[in-house]
Amino acid sequence: MPRAVLEEARLHPAIRDRVANHHADIVREVEAAVAQHAVVVVGMRQNPFPKKARKALHAAGVPYHYLEYGSYVAEWRRRNALKMWTGWPTLPMVFVKGVLVGGADDLAKLIASGELKTMLG
Repeated sequence: MPRAVLEEARLHPAIRDRVANHHADIVREVEAAVAQHAVVVVGMRQNPFPKKARKALHAAGVPYHYLEYGSYVAEWRRRNALKMWTGWPTLPMVFVKGVLVGGADDLAKLIASGELKTMLG
């Protein structure tokens, strides 16, 4: 079942460009990192879960690229663009070979099951 995204036709023409370009720079930066690195972790300061994901990858011997955007009070509007783009509501956002696999707990499950190693080939 595809996730619900408001169709462009249901946006008034006067706001379509603003919606399409809302903090597009952060989305492009993450897209570029995901295209360039096998594993990407997107996080923020003060949140323990991005640190948990990075620690799990380090323990598993898996190299990764980390992008950090603000803290709880800084850059939250920019991070909202990532949440709208992915549909994932929390940080971290962990990408493996271009696929969003979820957050820290989802990553831990992939590591424990051996699926992460399979995904990385």
